[in-house]
Amino acid sequence: MVLEKWKGNLWVSKNKPIQTFVIPHSHMDVGWVYTIQESMHAYAANVYTTVTEELSKAADRRFIAVEQEFFRLWWDTVATDSHKKQVRQLVKEGRLEFIIGGQVMHDEAVTDLDDEILQMTEGHGFLYETFGVRPQFSWHVDPFGASATTPVLFALAGFNAHLISRIDYDLKDAMQKNKKLQFVWRGSPSLKEKHQIFTHTMDQFSYCTPSQLPFSNRYSGFYWNGVAMFPDPPKNGVYPNMSLPVTKETVQAYAKTMVENIKQRAAWFRTNHVLWPWGCDKQFYNSSVQFNNMDPLMKYINQNSKEFGVTVQYATLSEYFQAIYQSDLVWELRGSEDFLPYSTEPHQAWTGFYASRNVLKGVARQASSQLQAAETLFTRYRISFPDGPVAKDWALDKLRALRWAVSEVQHHDGITGTESPTVADMYLQHLMQASMGVDELLAALFLLPHNLNIPSVHQALEQHVIAYNPLAWNTTTIINVTVTFPTAAVFDDDGQPVPAQIQKSAHSSVTYDLFIMVELGGLQHRKYLIKFSEKLCSGRSKCGRTYKAKGVLFERRNIRDWLKTGRRLLPVLNECYKLMFDQDTNLLHSITNLQGKMTVRMTQDFWEYHTNGDVKAGPISDNYIFSANGSAVRAYKAVEMEIIPGKIVTEIRQHFYREESDKDYTYSITTRVPECFGSRLQCHRLEQTYSLGPLHLNTEVILRTSSSLKNNRTLYTDDNGYQMMQRTYRNFTNNTLARNYFPMVRAAYIEDDCSRLVLVSDRAHGVSSQANGQLEVMLHRRLWNNLPWNLGYNLTLNDSSVIKPTLWMMLGSISATSKLYQREAIELQHRPVIIPWQVEKPRGRSPVRSVVLPPNLHLLSLSIPGWNYSSDHDVHLSKDLHSEPDYDRVLLRIMHLFEEGEDPELSKPVTINLKDVLQGIGEVEVLEERSLTGTWNITSLQRWKWRTADTLETNEAFTVTISPKEIRTFFIHFASRNF
Repeated sequence: MVLEKWKGNLWVSKNKPIQTFVIPHSHMDVGWVYTIQESMHAYAANVYTTVTEELSKAADRRFIAVEQEFFRLWWDTVATDSHKKQVRQLVKEGRLEFIIGGQVMHDEAVTDLDDEILQMTEGHGFLYETFGVRPQFSWHVDPFGASATTPVLFALAGFNAHLISRIDYDLKDAMQKNKKLQFVWRGSPSLKEKHQIFTHTMDQFSYCTPSQLPFSNRYSGFYWNGVAMFPDPPKNGVYPNMSLPVTKETVQAYAKTMVENIKQRAAWFRTNHVLWPWGCDKQFYNSSVQFNNMDPLMKYINQNSKEFGVTVQYATLSEYFQAIYQSDLVWELRGSEDFLPYSTEPHQAWTGFYASRNVLKGVARQASSQLQAAETLFTRYRISFPDGPVAKDWALDKLRALRWAVSEVQHHDGITGTESPTVADMYLQHLMQASMGVDELLAALFLLPHNLNIPSVHQALEQHVIAYNPLAWNTTTIINVTVTFPTAAVFDDDGQPVPAQIQKSAHSSVTYDLFIMVELGGLQHRKYLIKFSEKLCSGRSKCGRTYKAKGVLFERRNIRDWLKTGRRLLPVLNECYKLMFDQDTNLLHSITNLQGKMTVRMTQDFWEYHTNGDVKAGPISDNYIFSANGSAVRAYKAVEMEIIPGKIVTEIRQHFYREESDKDYTYSITTRVPECFGSRLQCHRLEQTYSLGPLHLNTEVILRTSSSLKNNRTLYTDDNGYQMMQRTYRNFTNNTLARNYFPMVRAAYIEDDCSRLVLVSDRAHGVSSQANGQLEVMLHRRLWNNLPWNLGYNLTLNDSSVIKPTLWMMLGSISATSKLYQREAIELQHRPVIIPWQVEKPRGRSPVRSVVLPPNLHLLSLSIPGWNYSSDHDVHLSKDLHSEPDYDRVLLRIMHLFEEGEDPELSKPVTINLKDVLQGIGEVEVLEERSLTGTWNITSLQRWKWRTADTLETNEAFTVTISPKEIRTFFIHFASRNF
């Protein structure tokens, strides 16, 4: 019997060699320095071509495929029939393994959970339909920090283990020393063990093998194929920086280096299994060179395994995790804390990208919202008019184009704003092109429900708009239509006048803002007729119920004259708030919540951080990193204010001038205070739109909200719009300011014992509380530096755009705001979709019935994926599928918005009958619960149970109970209708 000794809490066999799992992979950024097409041409297509050919030559070789976009492009446009046959065989044998399976390896800091789920669903649908496989492991090696939402979503998708890499350098160091790089992560405090997942953190070498060889002066280590070349791969196959080949003379030196690295890694983990990632960025495009050098090296190590104390084998990620799972250890638990922000060394906090390329972040979120609206509308249309004139293939093509574009930009060098300008332009072009296609689809779905014979007549003094509510809640809200006439009257589809307000536009001297009060049921649309007049209208019948609002302009105030303030306060009231503006400064002075009877001193203005652009002068800021020269300084010298009192909304416009004498303002805040109409309009929502730019070079601009709240610099921000995280201010030896910045995807708030100040956002930003009572949001950055790496890859951020983001602000008690902010964040994200159209006369009121969920549930998805699925996996696998899209299968996701214990009523589990809830759409015939991305029937999903403590539970029929923070996914078939 082999003698064993006790190490920590693990018995290690004295003579047992370290078992090394060599995992061949290529990290391929879906857009970063080069566009997707450039990458496909230069190397990405070659990766899959050569890997397929090389794996087919030797049974022990393996490869993991991670980013689906490149694989799908290769499969659809490059792969031969022979390659496809080989791939199917390799997948069947488990030698080519799809990991994550999403369209991209998504960022974790600034992505929204809607889009994370979408990009995974698209990738999983393709893989399941094409190969009958379902990814069960993640490989999140490159996102800049790790969110606690990701492991929850991966668990919901049926994953058995999760892998991360980029976490704070000092934390990783401590975890390595204490062998705590592996743990069971309970990402959600409400779902707890139900959706926990085993998580492996990569050690300090991350996902690449060591590049420096002690016996060679080349820096490509174990990548014998050298460095990828753009724009064209070399015709002779000789790439720059190719490593020394493995020969009789070099094999021993290679083996010694590899074994030393394996042993170094082994010391940081609890089992004697070592994950040795073999690959790096843009590798394996010439994989015959790779495998033909690694094969003899591994053979040599195994022949001398007794001497080396190490064995090596090619492996997929599942083979590694299987070995860890079978070790049957009891693992340490990690709660719902995340790994954000991320730092690589004392002066490098990766918190700048939370705000980089604000325009791209905004366009990506708008495209996602437009997609969600179009998905719900097309689903309703298909169920109601299966033979309607909108061609289903055409419609699905339009939706799939936007799904692809929205999925692709979630890449960790996409929505992060960390790509080159050329790549940013590529993402924007893809998003805008696909959005235009979906605009066509939306127009067709509204205008062609029955027949094609709708006469189109343009009448200059009339405009028709359709407002569609994409949420499964009833809403009373204000929509804003830009018009070119000074006078208008608005009528609904019954011909009744509708409350409205018209005024000069905040952003243009030649247009007008027309605010219309709309009441819409869940998933309902209504038509509105706008009648214009070039003259002032006279009499009730012509004016309808439209109020013409006029502004009052206040004198420009220079900050050098702010000697005495707070003497002349001007109130703006609605039923929820009293806002006081200071005429001595033209800034906000305080807000009183009238229902809670609390007053909070509050100002809002713009400040900027100045940053260094010269690497010789100290730390720099760039696309990724935020490193300020010092505290923020005021970004303006004078403020102008205009107040436009209204009957629908009162608007306060504040213009901030960089210099006292400037003709044009650089920054502005437009605050809209809505009036209440009965109890139905949300008066607690203060809607703010900002304008910023162009900025001076090497400035990062923040909106600073300073209040009398005593929050002790503690902040709460959301992880991916899914859950709120407490962010306690921490002091560091260096870079304290930047390391206390956090991502805000949908929401952030500060609070004290009495009050909470909430901001919800229409795109991602960086957010911090640098002083007591302060909440600052980084909205825009413009940077240039001379770091050779950044200059070489064109990764400076000389962003001269003018941006116009929106935040909604709420102030109230903790209990009152807890009931509101999640819904408000969703309502900002999914505002009514406005479709302008011209017809001879509008048809009568739409007969569409509303779909309304309880207030604590949100309709996350209602779509027709089009992918072919099978509940019986064995049947599915035996088919060589290339079938028509499935138009009858509807994918439904419902999410519980509240955390356990957050609200006495709204945090309770909710039981609903889906047949009843969805009867406004059609008659539900079949209901089948699925995993998050749809590929598993939930009854057959048996995830690995990692040893920690507790266990699970299940459900039945059309009645489902949804617990706090749960996301439940279903496939639904509706009874067919014959028209």
